[in-house]
Amino acid sequence: MGLAMRERHAVVRELAPRFQEASKKERSHILDDIVELTRYTRCYAAFILRNCGKKQLRTVAGRRIVFIPGHAGSNGTQRHRQRKYGSPEFLDALKRLWALADGLCGKRLVVFIRETLPALLRQGSLRLADPRLKDQLLTISPATADRLLAPTKARLRLKGRSTTRPGTLLKYHIPIRTFADWNDQRPGFCEIDLVAHDGGSAWGDYTHTLDLTDVATGWTEPQAVKNKAQCYVFDGLKQIRARLPFPLLGIDSDNGGEFINDELRRYCEAERITFTRSRPYRKNDNCFIEQKNYSIVRRTVGYCRYDTADQLTLLNELYLTLRLYNNFFLPVMRLKEKVRNGSKVTRRYDAPQTPYHRLLAHPHLDSKAKSALQSQYEQLNIVQLKNQLDTLQAQLFQSAIKAGPPPQAPSKHHPPEGHPLRGRAYGREILRIKLNPKPPDLAFQQKNITLVSTIPTPTPNHHE
Repeated sequence: MGLAMRERHAVVRELAPRFQEASKKERSHILDDIVELTRYTRCYAAFILRNCGKKQLRTVAGRRIVFIPGHAGSNGTQRHRQRKYGSPEFLDALKRLWALADGLCGKRLVVFIRETLPALLRQGSLRLADPRLKDQLLTISPATADRLLAPTKARLRLKGRSTTRPGTLLKYHIPIRTFADWNDQRPGFCEIDLVAHDGGSAWGDYTHTLDLTDVATGWTEPQAVKNKAQCYVFDGLKQIRARLPFPLLGIDSDNGGEFINDELRRYCEAERITFTRSRPYRKNDNCFIEQKNYSIVRRTVGYCRYDTADQLTLLNELYLTLRLYNNFFLPVMRLKEKVRNGSKVTRRYDAPQTPYHRLLAHPHLDSKAKSALQSQYEQLNIVQLKNQLDTLQAQLFQSAIKAGPPPQAPSKHHPPEGHPLRGRAYGREILRIKLNPKPPDLAFQQKNITLVSTIPTPTPNHHE
């Protein structure tokens, strides 16, 4: 680590008088020392030693400034680069585009802006106060975008409970029936998983989201199902397959009974779909879908409980909008390689692209499917999609608020209402047993046996 700027100035001020009075040979030695110490070039070091303490007049960016070599940090006039992205109009436009992109990071946001901004201006969905703002938005760097949006992100940051987390890109499969080699580079080989909307209480029936993502392109399709019964999951998978812009070649799931069953296995055999499953208790095997469970499903519908028919219909209506918004307009990045050097892990990603553009550039997708995608993309308006998505989200959250807290399962350790041991006597008896673990006398045992014989047998709860 080199010297700080103030330390370099101090060295120059200390050696400048000696340099100005020294002979040519001594000046050469002083220059050698100061170049090695400050990392200045030899020409600049000679200039600053000759002129230390003398006012210098220069033209920088069209302005005449005065500075003093060796004293720029204290007595001289500091040079400031003109701010290019600091105007309130620019910040307002950047925040609007960031909100329209659903809060993307800087690397994905700049790609989103360069692809979407011309269409927004052409459609009249976004108006800029200054025509020069367009060039600034199209040339902004990811680091500058993150720096300007940092205060807004800090104010809006939420921390919530999560049941699914993105995993590392480690993938092993146990094939059940293979009709083709599993190929991550070809569209059609997908991972599937269920996301539970239980609201923190896993008792009773509640809605699940069947989530499917394509490994090669990141194309994601969510579908809400009534519960995790095999028939509903299987029907949801068929609906997703009908919407895919490419043929379904393979699916990879976890070991849940909603996927590992004869009905789905026979269906895959008949349709010649490769069916594989992950290792038990290895969530990272399905890392692609686990990531989408959070970044798409959880960030959109949250962690509330949805268990009514109206909420199921509302979820599916929301997902039809979400699939268009996410697949056609939001760029994604894919991990190219991961290198471990000791305890440090370096990850390298490819350039951000939307799943739509990845499909258009893929050689395995036929021209007819690409033409259909292009026609669909030209008919979409991202502002209308975002407004519709926000409206459906508000309706969904409002329905969850009206439903109240999620139902709780009856306790297995306390007698039900109306039980003879319910109430204070039950509490006193539990406390007495804890304080005196020894068995009571024979008379109390006979009384207890008589009391137990009068207790009605509770009705079995099939929900437990």
